[in-house]
Amino acid sequence: MDKAPMTAEGYDRLLQELKHLKTVERPSVIKAIAEAREHGDLSENAEYHAARERQSFIEGRVLEIEDMISRAQVIDTSKLSGDTVKFGATVTLADEETDEEATYQIVGANESDISRGRLSITAPLARGLIGKGVGEVVEVTTPNGAKSYEIVQVHFQ
Repeated sequence: MDKAPMTAEGYDRLLQELKHLKTVERPSVIKAIAEAREHGDLSENAEYHAARERQSFIEGRVLEIEDMISRAQVIDTSKLSGDTVKFGATVTLADEETDEEATYQIVGANESDISRGRLSITAPLARGLIGKGVGEVVEVTTPNGAKSYEIVQVHFQ
């Protein structure tokens, strides 16, 4: 079983989602199934089938989250430091063509959200950045061709 790196914030979010699914969603769907059963013939009962489908989704998500939690290697990024890019680092990059800057935090695969500046450790850009320092140039192959980025800043929050 491979350990998956994860920030403490990402781990806490998973725990909150798991608690919500078990204490709110699961009892709610069980109640909905019971109510739908009272309506009679289950073969033509759309409410029943919708509730069962929702229950299946919830149970699948609970198993998925429990698996992620069991494999999590929680890394407290506030205790990290240095001037090279590693897991948990917040990196500011400058596009070599346009000089546009973008800032990303390197996080675990299941907590990535590029719209919030959270880049998965498994993403090609993150893999290219690991081990590099300020001033170094990283070339990454994208669907639109090769892109070059200069590392402007590396810090840990």
